[in-house]
Formats: sequence, structure tokens, C-alpha cells
Amino acid sequence: MLKTKKMIPLAVPHMSGMEEKYIQKAFQENWIAPLGSNVDAFEASIASYNHVSDAAVVSSGTAAIHLALQLLNIGAGDTVFCSTFTFVASINPALYLGAKPVFIDSEEETWCMSPFALKAALEDARQKNQLPKAIIVVHIYGQSAKMDEIIALANEYGVPIVEDAAEALGGTYRNAPLGTLGDLGIFSFNGNKIITTSGGGALVAKQPEKIAEARFLASQSKEDAPYYLHHQVGYNYRLSNVLAGIGIAQMDVLNDRVAKKQEIFATYEAGLADVPGLVMMPELDVATGNRWLSTMTFDTDEKTPEDVMTLLKVQGIDSRLLWKPMHQQPLFQDAPFYADEAGDVATKLFETGLCLPSSTQMTQEEQEYVIDAVKKILSK
Repeated sequence: MLKTKKMIPLAVPHMSGMEEKYIQKAFQENWIAPLGSNVDAFEASIASYNHVSDAAVVSSGTAAIHLALQLLNIGAGDTVFCSTFTFVASINPALYLGAKPVFIDSEEETWCMSPFALKAALEDARQKNQLPKAIIVVHIYGQSAKMDEIIALANEYGVPIVEDAAEALGGTYRNAPLGTLGDLGIFSFNGNKIITTSGGGALVAKQPEKIAEARFLASQSKEDAPYYLHHQVGYNYRLSNVLAGIGIAQMDVLNDRVAKKQEIFATYEAGLADVPGLVMMPELDVATGNRWLSTMTFDTDEKTPEDVMTLLKVQGIDSRLLWKPMHQQPLFQDAPFYADEAGDVATKLFETGLCLPSSTQMTQEEQEYVIDAVKKILSK
């Protein structure tokens, strides 16, 4: 039996060992600013991996969403339809621009945006002549939403899609990389993501010219002139050449990290299969998620997810509650919400679910320890 003296973490960075090579290159070239050969190479690697012509790396996934909404000319008074079951970073950029969020429920097969709820919201909006300027679809915990249905609805109502694939780099839907199915897509390289640059993000787009425009906006909208000339508001969002060096090395091991995450999930699924009422996060037949976090729900009146999280912590195991839905947050108490046909699925997930340790450095012994602890807690 494993006797742990330190916490088994939920998800922590996993370096490849080659990062320092590219960091040193940035220092040798004296390109510490947000441009340089590492930035160029990192962007090329992201574009190649995702089968798109170009990508812009920026300071965070949130910055990438902000730029995506800016590229869609979203402003004060506009509405943006958003997945409710997500982190607030998916929504905050809409607020930066003065737009109003409308929250769309999850559905049970993916935990992602419900096409049923989306259709109801779009039809209401059309009747009121207030169609949204964008739909932000979140691929939650690295799992794909039902993109065929969502894209069909977006096309029917003429609304562009922003794919928030912050958690989903390396996942696919019908063999297409997540983040590349909508009009614009974003990724995050935050410290707990499947690969990291400590902080950072990226933007991809169906229209290559959008990436050039994003770089312009992310560089303070500085015009090409022999002096500092600005015609519009810009942002200081470009990624540093030093951090981009970390990203190059991380991209080289991305497929290995995805495979390990999937292996961790499969081990949990097999090891916890005999726990009554416990269900691991589902996946569509046409999709392959990166399984960024291994998540579960359980059906018991005796223990809440918070109870289980507390009991696991006592045993040196880190875990996390699922996302509290945005329509349940005080910040958005007045925002409209459209539920799935099965009811408020997102709230049910929050009330019954938990994220288990999913770091790619996790040993088999550590995972067996976690599985044994979960079994004992939920069987009592």
C-alpha cells in the first residue's frame, strides 16, 4: 500500500527536458520580448499540429477569446451565447467588450453545450430580432461537444462559432482537431493544461487573414509607420519569446501527454467500474478527447462531492469539484439561461461530480491508491 507524505496533485506541469534548450536560445539571441524565432516556431508547430495555415500565440487563453470576439466586432449591447458549464475565463472577455452573455446548458452525452437548449435560445432570439453575435462552445475537460448539430444550428441562424478548446488541445471530432471546426478557435497553455508555457494561449481561424489581424490587435494595434501610429484600440497580448521556447518543447511531447491522459482515464474507468452509481465522463463515438482531467459523477444521498474531496485530502489526494455553472454564479444572476430537455444538466453535474488526480507523472501505484480510496469512501 502506498504511503504518501505529500499530496498527489490534481494536474501539474510536466516538462519534457528540452525546454531549457529553447529558453537558452532566446537568451543567446537576446530576444526576450514578445517576438523572435521561438515565437515563430511555436506558432508554426501549433498550426501544423492542428492542420491550419497559421496560429497566433498570446499571453493567455482568455486573451485569445478576447481577440476572437474583437475580430467578430462584438461590442456593447451585443449578446453572446456561452456554455454555462465552464470556467469564468470563457465568459469574461464578452464582459470586457460590454456584451451580454446568455447561458446554454450542457447535455448528458458529452457534458458540453446542449444542441436542444441552443436551438431554443436561438429561436427565441430570432423572434425578438436579437440574434447573438457569437456562440462560444466549450469542449469541457477535453471532451468534444456535438459539433455537427451545433454547427448546423449556427449556420441556420447565421451566427459564428468560437471554439473554446482551452482544455482540449490534442482532442478530435470526426478526426478533425478540436478548435478548428468553428470560425475561430482558442487554446490555453496555463500551468495545469495538457501542455504548458506557464501562461499562454493561441488563436486559430478558418480565415488566415484573421490571424494577421489578431497579431496586430495583440501588439497594441501599432501601424506600420516610422513612428508610433495607432488608429484603434490594441492590447499587450503577445507571448514572450522565452515562454514560446517552452511551448516548442512541449508540443514535441503533446501526443505522449494525450496518450498518458487517456491511459489514466481508462485505468480509473476499469478500477471504479464496480462502484454503484459511479459514472466516468462519457465520450462521443465520433470523438476522441484528450482526457485532460479524469472526471466522474456518483449517485449517493450519503456523501456530497465536497465530502468526498475532503476525505480524499485527508489521505493526501488532491481533487476538485466540477465547474459551478455560470448561470449559478452571483456575477451572472440576471443573465438568461436555457436548460436542456433533461432539465438543468450543468447544475446536476456540479452537484454530483468530482475531478480526480490526472497528472501525467502519476505512477501506477499512486493511481491504485486513489482508486482504492475512492472505493472505500463511496462504499461506506
